[in-house]
Parts: sequence; C-alpha cells; structure tokens
Amino acid sequence: MIEELCKDYPVGPLCQAVQVARSGYYGWLKGQEPAREMANVQLVEQIKTIYEAKRGTYGSPRITHELRRAGQKCNHKRVERLMRQQGLKGRRGKKRKVRTTNSDHDQPVAPNLLLERAAPQKTDEVWVAVLTCPRRRAGCFWLRSWTFTADKSWAGRYGKVWKPVGQSKP
Repeated sequence: MIEELCKDYPVGPLCQAVQVARSGYYGWLKGQEPAREMANVQLVEQIKTIYEAKRGTYGSPRITHELRRAGQKCNHKRVERLMRQQGLKGRRGKKRKVRTTNSDHDQPVAPNLLLERAAPQKTDEVWVAVLTCPRRRAGCFWLRSWTFTADKSWAGRYGKVWKPVGQSKP
C-alpha cells in the first residue's frame, strides 16, 4: 500500500498512517529481516541444541540458565516464548513412589514383649535393636542400632557391606 502511494505522497506520513516505522519500511523494501528476527533464529538454534543435548528434560528456566552460562544475554520470558512457538516442553521426572514396610504378608510377626513389662526405670534395663538393610550403589549393608529406652539416648553402628546374590563381592 505504501509502495503504491509513495509516488503521490511523502513516505513519512504514510508510514505514520499505517503505524509502521520508516526504517522498517525501507528495510522491507531492501528485503532485510529485522535484527530481532535474525537474533531469534539464532537463539532458537541454541535453544534446540541445549534441549536435544539434555534429552528434552530442560524447561525454559534451565535453558535460560545454560544460555547465560554460555555468555548469551537473554530474558527468561523470551526463551519461554520461543520454546512455546517451537513446541518444546521440558519433561517432568517420574513421581517417586514411597516404599515402606510391606505389612500385608502371611509371615509370622514377632510379639512385642515390651508391652508385657513395666516401663524401664534406669539406663541399660531395656535395649531395642533395629535391623534394616537399605540398598546402596555398592550393594547392601546392615544397619544395626540400639536404643536405650529409659533416657531416650541411642547408640548405633553400621554393619557389613555385602552384594546381593548374582553380583560380585566388594
């Protein structure tokens, strides 16, 4: 429209009428892309590189942080917008299931002998032992701890590390 009317009218008022910057009009005539669009194209390439390197798990805040660490100045809102336009979404991790003692079994349960006695009056009168086997990367280990029930203090120590059947010994 401006191109047709610029033969009869000055370019400045025509650009004001259509609310376009004069420099933008002349840039469009030369076939130049705006600097912001060119910067966005480069930024999208960097975002995709980071997104693929992190296997799609990073969202806009982490990608913004990675870009800033690489020396790229960018706002988190801009990264968020560009990711949305490209259809890139960070995946959330799996929700971890809490695993506790399985009380639904047919095995016999040891009786609580402390319920049959009177409350302890002094230290070393009653000791309680707890035996657990938490899994670790190196294998398993027994965790043994004893509790003095009279004064509520406790002492504990770790037991021996061992590998489950089918794995090599440490």
